[in-house]
Amino acid sequence: MSLKKRGAMIVLSSPSGAGKTTLVKLISKNKNHFVSISHTTRTPRSNEINGVDYFFINKDQFQKLINDNEFLEYAKVFDNYYGTSKKNIISKLDEGKNIIFDIDWQGTEQIIERKLSYKLITIFILPPSKKVLRERLSNRDMKDKLIVEERMKQFSKDLLHWKNYNYVVINDDLNDCYKRIMDILDTELNNKKFLYDKILIESHIKKLI
Repeated sequence: MSLKKRGAMIVLSSPSGAGKTTLVKLISKNKNHFVSISHTTRTPRSNEINGVDYFFINKDQFQKLINDNEFLEYAKVFDNYYGTSKKNIISKLDEGKNIIFDIDWQGTEQIIERKLSYKLITIFILPPSKKVLRERLSNRDMKDKLIVEERMKQFSKDLLHWKNYNYVVINDDLNDCYKRIMDILDTELNNKKFLYDKILIESHIKKLI
């Protein structure tokens, strides 16, 4: 089967609150782009639906999936586990469907290490500033200030992994960010390399640090 007929694996990662889940939903509205729904042990947020946003399971169920080697990747994030089931992913890729992964850097590294025979495009999303990130986290379904502070501390650690991604984009405006990502995907899916300003990204990273 040729590479053109196969689907691509599209990974979006970001520090918590940078907007990747919203971007994933926008991208999935495009023809032939399907979201991989992860399993998680965390409690659903007020606007989340089981089987649509995540498969919400308990830790014992999650551990069984690990033991049965059901995950393509999995990671522990903020005391909760997240994992991508292999079931249906490979078959969809073989059918020519592009799969979008909403996962963190740990899961991304696992997928890269697997060296699967499918095109892999990895994109890291950055917030425009720490101030904006804090505002976004505070506006979520997170009334506990300690939770927000925990995520802000983790932000600096997550930021260090940006170099492991093919592309890095700044989510300063949702529509502009979405358009940049679609430009990247359109270019990559035509087996070309998208040229972007790495110097600008490096400068922005320094400001965030």
